[in-house]
Amino acid sequence: MMWRNTRTAYGLVSRLLHWTVALLFIAQIPLGFLTQATAQNPALQFDLYQWHKSTGFLILALAILRILWSLTSRKPKEPSGTKPTMQCAAHMAHAALLTMTLAIPLTGWAIASTSPLQIPSFFFDLVVIPNLPMAVSDSAEAIWSQLHAWLAYGAAALIVMHAGAAVFHAIRPEAGSLHGMLPQRSRR
Repeated sequence: MMWRNTRTAYGLVSRLLHWTVALLFIAQIPLGFLTQATAQNPALQFDLYQWHKSTGFLILALAILRILWSLTSRKPKEPSGTKPTMQCAAHMAHAALLTMTLAIPLTGWAIASTSPLQIPSFFFDLVVIPNLPMAVSDSAEAIWSQLHAWLAYGAAALIVMHAGAAVFHAIRPEAGSLHGMLPQRSRR
């Protein structure tokens, strides 16, 4: 397994960053719902919020690293025969997903920063993440909360479409259409 991308496949670093961010990102969706569903148990809700915020900060850091890695790494070539419209759709979906991995944690950070409650964000109980320099108000918190939720719903829809496209490409007769993001069986 190569560390760096090749002309035909993603390398180990790209794969690890992709799957780590993807799994953390997907885990955030039910965790976000649980933070709302546990209002009757403030201690549990506090802990769930801290886990949600900590995971969000981790996603933000890994997403920045992933984008920097992507900008400095070669991209595998598109499989021969890929239609330009499919290439364009894939590039747009990837760009949107990468943007979401930045925008959603940033809007979550904005929620914590603008909330009148001013509850500190404990990053996995190791350090306190300072708030962004933003005005504190109920209305600002409500705006950021709504934007955060809509972006999360949009990201969930994109993830479903991305996974559907991956399954479609996996069952296509042409080999290598996933660029090696998944383990590939050796071809003889």
